[in-house]
Amino acid sequence: MPTISVVIPTYNAERTILDTVASVQQQTFSDFEIIVIDDGSKDQTLERLNTIKDPRLKVFPYENGGVSVARNRGLAQATGEYISFLDHDDLWTPDKLELQLAALQENPEAGVAYSWTYKMIETGDSFSPAKKVFFQGNVYPDLLVYNFIDNGSNILIRKQALESAGGFNPTLAYCADWDFYLRLATHWPFVLVPKPQVFYRQSSGSMSSKITLLENESLALVEKAFEEAPRELQRLKNQSLANVYRYCGKLYLQRGTHKAGGINNAIQRFWIASYLYPQWFIKKMLPPHLFDKPTVSSPLS
Repeated sequence: MPTISVVIPTYNAERTILDTVASVQQQTFSDFEIIVIDDGSKDQTLERLNTIKDPRLKVFPYENGGVSVARNRGLAQATGEYISFLDHDDLWTPDKLELQLAALQENPEAGVAYSWTYKMIETGDSFSPAKKVFFQGNVYPDLLVYNFIDNGSNILIRKQALESAGGFNPTLAYCADWDFYLRLATHWPFVLVPKPQVFYRQSSGSMSSKITLLENESLALVEKAFEEAPRELQRLKNQSLANVYRYCGKLYLQRGTHKAGGINNAIQRFWIASYLYPQWFIKKMLPPHLFDKPTVSSPLS
């Protein structure tokens, strides 16, 4: 059996899938299997995959069920002692698996290893490092505040940790990663590889309607998470809610300004974030003239 199972869910990934698989094949640690779950692609994804000659690659086509269902199907096929996930348009540095595996082996009490991330533009032509965080050990309080792991292509998990947390929630379209990481963190310490090792592709095609869906699902997840959190962590709830509003406000600025109301949607969410968590200084985010008059009568209206 391989040491590591790499699960790649794909859907209409003909433009990126060969590069994504190649970034796994080029790992300095080579004792792995690559499990690709094709989630009902209607383009040339399967044809591209069939050109790869590598006995470690296993491709399983299914009808479309969504990314969480695809990941769970990959888990059902995985035989490795450790599991990692890679989205079909993201990439890894060659030492990603080697260093994360070493971190887990050096810290046998830890169940999850994660690394820092590069933000990559959609075309893959340029990238920049994301914010560096240093959370290790019991990261549950930190994950309650926000999803600092940032994406679904990052972590390496012991199989025992995975079994204790369960799989991905198929009812979640946007927050399944965060929900999954929270469940892992309630049972297992995390360990950090302090190096950017994941190239996370940023999509420019996200529409404001999707931002609304992301916001609603994120707020519902925060409510659920704090219903289950211990009393001593309830003080973090407003900060967590504020981070959701701040993030969605930034998305409206980045992707919704060409639409009517995009700026107003962003400002409203920044005001709500500032109301919920005053320590966050909203005036650092936008030019001063935008704050002459609030666009809403009440931050929570």
